[in-house]
Amino acid sequence: MAITSANQLELLQTAEAVAREKMIDPDLVIQAMEESLARAAKSRYGAELDIRVRIDRKTGRATFARVRTVVEDDLLENHHAQMTVKQAQAHKAGAVIGDEIIDEVPPVDLGRIAAQSAKQVILQKVREAERDRQFEEFKDRKGTIINGQVKREEYGNVIVDIGRGEGILRRNEKIGRESYRIGDRVRCYIKDVRREARGPQVFLSRTDPQFMAELFKMEVPEIYDGIIEIKAVARDPGSRAKIAVISYDNSIDPVGACVGMRGSRVQAVVNELQGEKIDIIPWNQDQATFLVNALQPAEVAKVVIDEEAGKIEVVVPDEQLSLAIGRRGQNVRLASQLTGLDIDIMTEAEESQRRQAEFAERTKLFMDTLDVDEMMAQLLVAEGFTNLEEVAYVDMDELLSIDGFDEGTAGELQARARDFLEEQARKALEAARAMGVEDSLINFEGLTPQMLEALAKDGIKTLEDFATCADWELAGGWTTEGGVRKKDEGVLEQFEVSLEEAQNLVMTARVMLGWVDPAELEKMNAETTDAEEEAEA
Repeated sequence: MAITSANQLELLQTAEAVAREKMIDPDLVIQAMEESLARAAKSRYGAELDIRVRIDRKTGRATFARVRTVVEDDLLENHHAQMTVKQAQAHKAGAVIGDEIIDEVPPVDLGRIAAQSAKQVILQKVREAERDRQFEEFKDRKGTIINGQVKREEYGNVIVDIGRGEGILRRNEKIGRESYRIGDRVRCYIKDVRREARGPQVFLSRTDPQFMAELFKMEVPEIYDGIIEIKAVARDPGSRAKIAVISYDNSIDPVGACVGMRGSRVQAVVNELQGEKIDIIPWNQDQATFLVNALQPAEVAKVVIDEEAGKIEVVVPDEQLSLAIGRRGQNVRLASQLTGLDIDIMTEAEESQRRQAEFAERTKLFMDTLDVDEMMAQLLVAEGFTNLEEVAYVDMDELLSIDGFDEGTAGELQARARDFLEEQARKALEAARAMGVEDSLINFEGLTPQMLEALAKDGIKTLEDFATCADWELAGGWTTEGGVRKKDEGVLEQFEVSLEEAQNLVMTARVMLGWVDPAELEKMNAETTDAEEEAEA
């Protein structure tokens, strides 16, 4: 096939046809043709030559040119693609280093092999352009809903025709036991779009919580307009779901708007999700109130939140326990996902038993350490005293406010508490010294003898050892592994040392050792203060 004998406009017509069919830029197809013709020319004239082909975008005429670059004499390596300044000036007056000398060469006759090779190059370029176009189109649609048609099924995964490409709906992304036949219409959520070696992969989902959120956005105009916001979603796909909503317009009820007239709006979502029951819950900034709403339809008697541990205790009436937990723990699990807290549910009877056990334990503590009778110990516990430190160092007036306590009784109790604590501190300090704790750590301000003993048991015996500790190693904390919250025990956690206090102690030790510039510490403290003030504001 000789390029000179071909209809010159045929190249442009072919490029237009391919571009229209694949929905890509015609110029990309022409560039692929130019590259394929250049490769064919190199196979004819020699691979060491720099042959370039230019196809006129208006006439379709293909021009073949040999290009040689002007280089310094000592850098000349390829005589076929390079030339010296002197050689170049013989072709072009005033040629300098870096110029390109272009000579037109005769078009080549494409043999069968060369034509096949050119075809492969064009097809490859077109495929790459098509993949780029698909990726660019679908990457911006990530997080939206798309309608498609079932094309085929592979190993339980459904391949969906989504217009200008294909999406994959994996087995675990289908609701329950959904099954599809070829040609069925299906609505999915675009969960992810990735560029892979085999082309862009569009991953679809019908179980993702955001699929339900997007369905509500389509059914509820107030959500689309931003008047109502979906704050959290939790799903047990195909069975039950909870969605928390808030309205920024006091005249609009967020729950009522999502339910719709006679339940029309929520029913449209339920039908799409194969009958999945949906609890629509008003979101509240107060965690306790929000959790009470999230556990509906169960009634909640009391809520106790441990913010540091990210844990919450819920007390329900005895007859409400099974309703609060739900079938196979579904209700409490969804409420936990919705609030982001670990939830412990107990009945009023269980909570009463626990309170009684704590009361008895504190009563025994005061009886054993203060050498008082049971009635006096119970009076202290009933007034809210939980440990000896509170009794020893509380203001005298608080003890005098207890019925039957006079100055003599209050003074004696404080003296006994202080004596006991001092004896405990003395024993702890002796134990710490016996384990090898150095004076540098003993004299460090902020650590009690009991803390020193606990540190020594963990192998921390010098100020240098202490300065290398992380704040969570001292105060403890929580980490999440595989979606499960895990408790990290701290060496000083039993002494109720917070993460912030632990950080200040460690940084102070590092400053004393010269590891940290005091100015940097002051700057860090100032930034922490500013952040706290902003959070409060």
